[in-house]
Amino acid sequence: MDKRVNSFIILENKPLNSTNYCIKLQTDFPLPEIVPGQFTNVEIPANKEIFLRRPFSIFDADNENNTITILVKILGRGSKTLTEISPGTRISMVYPLGKGFTLPARDEKILAVGGGSGLAPVLYLIKYAETMPENSLVVLGARTHIDHFSGIDSYQEYARIDYATDDGSFGHKGFVTQHPAFEQISEFDRIYACGPLPMMKAVAKIARDNNIDCEVSLENLMACGFGVCLCCIEPTVKGNQCVCTEGPVFKINDLKW
Repeated sequence: MDKRVNSFIILENKPLNSTNYCIKLQTDFPLPEIVPGQFTNVEIPANKEIFLRRPFSIFDADNENNTITILVKILGRGSKTLTEISPGTRISMVYPLGKGFTLPARDEKILAVGGGSGLAPVLYLIKYAETMPENSLVVLGARTHIDHFSGIDSYQEYARIDYATDDGSFGHKGFVTQHPAFEQISEFDRIYACGPLPMMKAVAKIARDNNIDCEVSLENLMACGFGVCLCCIEPTVKGNQCVCTEGPVFKINDLKW
């Protein structure tokens, strides 16, 4: 798939909780097809100390209005700068990068698991996949209720969404893998996951033990997005591979986990 570099204008920059922001951007150029799991490398303007672009999973893409939406978690100076930029500002983005999820068949029962900002590709998947079965389930995990995102109730339109928190302050108590859905895991035909590495490894182990197809979207440090800097190397059964070009979505059986 061809990669593009275009200027985007920020339409919205709004907080979803204390550390995560939803940024909607629009370009003057027609968007190519962007599939769930792909990402974009974003220029950090107004900060001369930051030279490298920052990668963000694509939360939504609207070809009719030429808009891309990303979720930004404040982790350092680059991400913090992005969350402080006012609407109307223009920034440069490289997109679409990486390989996305395999779309489910209509008759498959799906379990999608997201943690933290990893819910971006998961929620985009259920919105994008018109063949998403009606009985599919999305489980979103966080440490406490304040870590869950506001404003995502509309995604209930595409699949049933349930929540888990480590402390039980919202939804089911415990890790996402302790959600009741995992007690009936054999009922699912396919699992998708994105979030903290321990969470994805735990989901992957359960999927592998139950012989269920599973794909994860890795969040390795991806500085260039083109496989040049080698910052995002991941050991796989095919040798060390760049997550930014061979992923970020991988089948779990291809990973050395």
